Amino acid sequence: MNETGGTTIVNTAVTTTGAAPETEPVVEAAGERAPGRGRWRRTVATVLTVALLVTGGVLLVEGRQLRDTPATSNRALTDSEATTRVAGDVSNALGKVFSYSPQATAVTKESAEQLLAGRALQQYAALFGQVEKQAADQKLTLTTHVVRAGVTRLGGGNAHLLVFLDQVYEREGKAATRAAAQLSVTARLRDGRWQIVDITSR
Repeated sequence: MNETGGTTIVNTAVTTTGAAPETEPVVEAAGERAPGRGRWRRTVATVLTVALLVTGGVLLVEGRQLRDTPATSNRALTDSEATTRVAGDVSNALGKVFSYSPQATAVTKESAEQLLAGRALQQYAALFGQVEKQAADQKLTLTTHVVRAGVTRLGGGNAHLLVFLDQVYEREGKAATRAAAQLSVTARLRDGRWQIVDITSR
């Protein structure tokens, strides 16, 4: 302390010896928090990765289920070329096996053996004997045209169709008679050709 002209001057000394201890804990604290933040970030990244994997798995399963639904597995709804082909083959077959004349029942029978199979062929064979006799006795001619054939289900080499027929009966010396028929038909693909395996009248 110095006194000069009645004025007291106090000398203060600033020491730096205590500054270092005050800043060291801050540095240490910062160094301790850094590893904690790194672990937290790694944990978050791991959780996000697991969540993405789980979400991807769920979407994959749902996608498979969607593809495997009856609607999407029915090619009649998605494959117009295959649908047109089976409808055409079945229509041609029905026109041949349900058309005959007194002089050509053998031709009809031969066509049936090629175009029908399974239960449909068995049913047809059981009834065709009566048809042959009726055609010969009554001079009966039957002409069948398919008005419309709709494929309701197609897949796995099998097809289900709803078919509308227009049939004309002609007896010798009498006016022709026209009738309509509706059939449920099941066809099966064998050796690249559609064969009718079941016919049910509706």
